[in-house]
Amino acid sequence: MSGRNVNVNSVFYAEGYHPVQAGSIDGTDILPHDNAVYRAFLCSSAGLYDPLGDPKLIGDPYCTLFVGHLSHLTTEQSLRKALSKYGRVKDLRLVRHIVTGASRGYAFVEYETEREMQRAYKEAHHSFIDDSEVIVDYNRQQLMPGWIPRRLGGGLGGKKESGQLRFGGRERPFRAPLRPIPYDDLERLGIPPPPEGRYMSRYQVPSPPRRKRSSVDREEGIHKRSMERGVNMRKSSPVRRKKGLTKDLWTQRTIHSKGALLRQNTIATGTL
Repeated sequence: MSGRNVNVNSVFYAEGYHPVQAGSIDGTDILPHDNAVYRAFLCSSAGLYDPLGDPKLIGDPYCTLFVGHLSHLTTEQSLRKALSKYGRVKDLRLVRHIVTGASRGYAFVEYETEREMQRAYKEAHHSFIDDSEVIVDYNRQQLMPGWIPRRLGGGLGGKKESGQLRFGGRERPFRAPLRPIPYDDLERLGIPPPPEGRYMSRYQVPSPPRRKRSSVDREEGIHKRSMERGVNMRKSSPVRRKKGLTKDLWTQRTIHSKGALLRQNTIATGTL
């Protein structure tokens, strides 16, 4: 696709994490452009980072948000109060310095349900907590394949002043490329190419991953809906039967059947 046909607001987001791609503004770089990206690439290639090996991980990842750019004055109590407006907060962890105990400026917040997390994901982004504009994202550490954290040269977002911008996330999505896409080189590195023809607008909110339902869950859901439809149909039926009338009708039919059977037996034995 030529640059003339690409809208300046056309973007796309990373579904999996590749350190070299994350360092590229349009997701098409094939070489690490700084030492941190190279370090992250080595960690990824050698499998030196286990995103699920953190003993401090909390709760259900599909119900958990990452909250960044927090004020260093924000406490667990003020954070819980601010985020409870979007749903019931089940648990939270404000990350603190292991030695000083000072806030590191980010936290993980778990909600009671996935729906409440989704609401906070959409509405809490760029809100203010203790006079600081926060960013909100899903729990990429547990849900994004190939994730490498900032401390190892990875991560997403960042500020220009730091010199370590990372693209493909909610804050800094990939821009639709204006140059030819090196498909062969990207495939060799295991980097998915830009989704030509399926770009999003910069103003659209990317959806976080949703829990995959098993076949058992789907069958239970179908059965439950079927049962509910049956109950609703019976409730809305125009035919109203009284219990007494139904019981009397059953009794009359039973007596009639027994009488007919008795007459048949009498005729057969010749006692009539």
